[in-house]
Amino acid sequence: MSTTPPTGQTDTVTVLRDVRPWGGERSDLHVADGVITAVVPHDPAAQPVSTPGSTEPGVVEGSGLLALPGLVNAHAHVDKSWWGKPWVSYGGEPGTQGRIAHERAHRDELGIPGVDVTLAVLRESVRTGTTAVRSHVDVDLGVGLRGIEVVREAVAALGGAIHVEIVAFPQDGVLRRPGVLDLLDQAAAAGVEHIGGLDPASIDRDPVGQLDGLFAIAERHGVGIDVHLHDGGELGAFQIELMIDRTVRAGLQGKVNVAHGFAVGQLAGARQADLVAAMGEAGISMTTVAPIGAAPLPLHALRAAGVPVGLGTDGIRDLWSPYGTGDLLTLTTQLARLSGFRRDEDLVTAARTASADAARFVGREVHDLVVGAPADVVLVDAQNVPDAVVRAPRRALVVAAGRVVARDGEVLV
Repeated sequence: MSTTPPTGQTDTVTVLRDVRPWGGERSDLHVADGVITAVVPHDPAAQPVSTPGSTEPGVVEGSGLLALPGLVNAHAHVDKSWWGKPWVSYGGEPGTQGRIAHERAHRDELGIPGVDVTLAVLRESVRTGTTAVRSHVDVDLGVGLRGIEVVREAVAALGGAIHVEIVAFPQDGVLRRPGVLDLLDQAAAAGVEHIGGLDPASIDRDPVGQLDGLFAIAERHGVGIDVHLHDGGELGAFQIELMIDRTVRAGLQGKVNVAHGFAVGQLAGARQADLVAAMGEAGISMTTVAPIGAAPLPLHALRAAGVPVGLGTDGIRDLWSPYGTGDLLTLTTQLARLSGFRRDEDLVTAARTASADAARFVGREVHDLVVGAPADVVLVDAQNVPDAVVRAPRRALVVAAGRVVARDGEVLV
């Protein structure tokens, strides 16, 4: 296997030559208009195009490296990060309420939300192989809808290097802050793909009221719902059951997500199995950030029940926590370890959770190394997918929508 970084003559790819999709046979990926149009066996007798003086346009040499689909960050907060700024020391009180208060007190002095800081964290995501993101963006009485416009401007500045779907997120609560439901309604009317919620019981103290308000907006505008649910045990399970009931009654199957959902990992035996089965029947998905110290989600049981699971970074070096790098492959390693994955097939499941299986979280029918999928590809020097998951090697090449956007750790956009 070659360790030479892949090269090419242009940022636009027509053929990504000599790669091993998912660690399989060496193949050439043909691309047109940002979409994979063919996957054909590689002919090793053909002349490599990366030789000095080659002028063949659009052909990029993959040097036999392992190819994965572009990574999908299914739960991010790209509007909150202070990535690229001088170090900001952790302060304030712990817990959800304490972090909300600390963020509200200090975000303005850091220029959050701001195009520059959002662009910095998105570029870092691209550098490490993420090509699609679902990002929660704060909507509250202080910032209004400004954060949504900031994120859209930053994404546009990258010219298609990363695809971002937005969740209008009420970080400071919904019902306890009169006027927030109206802001969420405005955001939905203005084109965000999803609206969010936050601990309907422990934050708003009115789970029925918060969920009724969110589902009414979703029905009115046809948007999805993505609720942060930190409440554990039976309290969390009760709120998931409320979401199941409303999802079915509103006909929103496939459009409702539970983020974190610690309660699912904490329930035992038949109680967990029944809840997971009901989520699958209602078409409800989950996202996790593989948090250290929390009960891991039962990934195999969720998959068996038809509950899609996405992996996300959560905040990346922000006023909630100094941790986070935006490197989703490294986080995939953490997900695998927390889940107790050791067998090859389980490590492949972790990789699929962070890429191909997360298509629905970013509004795509397919996100894989197959014909008809967006030409989002990450190349790494690894023996196979399990090796890539446990080592999270450097991303040698990142292709997004048929363009080379990062090479050998350098962002090109």
